[in-house]
Amino acid sequence: MLNTVIQLYPLPAAERPLTNLYLGHALRRQNQSTGQPFVYANFVVSLDGRIAVPRASGRGLTVPKATANERDWRLFQELAAQADLIISSGRYLRDYADGRAQEILQTDDPRFADLRAWREEQGLKPQPDLAIVSSSLNFPIPDLLTANGRSVIIFTTLNPDPGRVRELEAHAGQVIVAGDEVSVNGQEMVQQMLNLGYRTIYSAAGPKILHMLLRDGVLDRLYLTYANRLLGGDPFAAVVDGDLLPTAVGMTLHSLYHDPQALDGLGQLFAAYNRA
Repeated sequence: MLNTVIQLYPLPAAERPLTNLYLGHALRRQNQSTGQPFVYANFVVSLDGRIAVPRASGRGLTVPKATANERDWRLFQELAAQADLIISSGRYLRDYADGRAQEILQTDDPRFADLRAWREEQGLKPQPDLAIVSSSLNFPIPDLLTANGRSVIIFTTLNPDPGRVRELEAHAGQVIVAGDEVSVNGQEMVQQMLNLGYRTIYSAAGPKILHMLLRDGVLDRLYLTYANRLLGGDPFAAVVDGDLLPTAVGMTLHSLYHDPQALDGLGQLFAAYNRA
C-alpha cells in the first residue's frame, strides 16, 4: 500500500508522505508569539456525520469499524505525540478500566517507535500528561496511566465532594475547579493548564468537550478525517454535542489531503481548520 497522500490545499497540489504528515504541522511551535496554549482536537467522521455508533454489546457508543483505519490512526498518533497534555473524560477512564479503551498515545507499539524517539529528541516524557474533565468525579484511575512520572490533572465543577477530591488527589493528582455548578469553563480550564506549564494541548475527548472548547473560544485547530462511507443508524454521536452555540464558530481551512489508498480504495480526506 502506498504511503503517500495528495495535498489539495494549500496549493500547488503535490504528493506527500503519509508518515510525519501531521508532525510537519509543527504544533509545538504554534502560538509562540502570543505565549498562549495551542489547543487542538481530532475526529474521524463518516460522510453522514457519524463519529460513534452503538457498541455491539449495547453498552455505549464506539468509533465505527467501517471508518476506523490504520492510516487515520497513524495521524492520530502524530497529533498525540506532539502534546504536553491530552484532554480526556471520566468515561474514557471507565472504559479503560473495563478493557474497552486503549492508551491514547501508543509509544510502546513498535509501529510508532519513531514517535517515541521523536518525543525523546524533543526532551519530552514518553507520554503526555492527562487532563480529565468530569463533573461527577465518578471514575477510576488505573495505575498504568500514572506510571513513569505521568501526571493526571482533573478539572471539575464548583463544590465537588470533598471526600472524593481527597481520594483522587491521594491516588492520582491534582483536582482543580474550573467553572460553575453546571459545567467546566474552557477558558478557566485552559488558563489553569497554562499556569501549570502546558502549552500544547490535544483534546482526544468526545463531542461534549469539543462543544465546551468551542463555546468558550479556546479551540485553535480542528482536525477531521472524512471517511468515504455512509453508515446511517440511530443513536449516533456527531462532532459537536450540546446546545446551539451562542455564536457560530467560524473556521478557515488550514490544509486538505486526499488519501486514495484508505478503506480498500474508497479513500478519505484529511482536513484541518483554524478558528477564525
